[in-house]
Amino acid sequence: MRAPDDQRASVVREWVAAIHLLKLRASAPTDIVGFHAQQCVEKYLQALLVWHGLGFPKMHNLVRLFELLPAGFHPEMTPAERMRLTDFATATRYPGDSEPITLAEARRAVALARRVRREWRRWLPRAALKR
Repeated sequence: MRAPDDQRASVVREWVAAIHLLKLRASAPTDIVGFHAQQCVEKYLQALLVWHGLGFPKMHNLVRLFELLPAGFHPEMTPAERMRLTDFATATRYPGDSEPITLAEARRAVALARRVRREWRRWLPRAALKR
C-alpha cells in the first residue's frame, strides 16, 4: 500500500527540516528538531502497522504504537529511545511541561531517526518506497 504523495512529502519536509535546523548549532530550535525526529519515527512505525494490516489510534505515543506490532516483529529501538522520542512529540505543543531539549539530545534524536529510517525501510516492500 503506497502512502499518498502529500503524506510522503510531509515526511520528507520534516526530515529535511530537522537536519537543516541542526546546522544552526547553538541557536538551533532543538524542540522543533526533536519534534521532527519523533514524527519521522512515528510515520515509519505507522507505515509498518499499515503494511501489516493493523489499525492504530491516532496518537503520538511510540511506546503504545510499538505494542501494536505483530508478535515476533520487533524493529530495533530501545524502550528508552521510544519514550524519549514520545516526549519530543509534545514538547513543542505544551510549553513548560518538559525540560528543554539540549543540542546534544536533538542531534541524538536526528541520528536515531536516520537509523530508524534506514533500518525500517527493509521491512517495507520496495514498491511502497518508490515514487
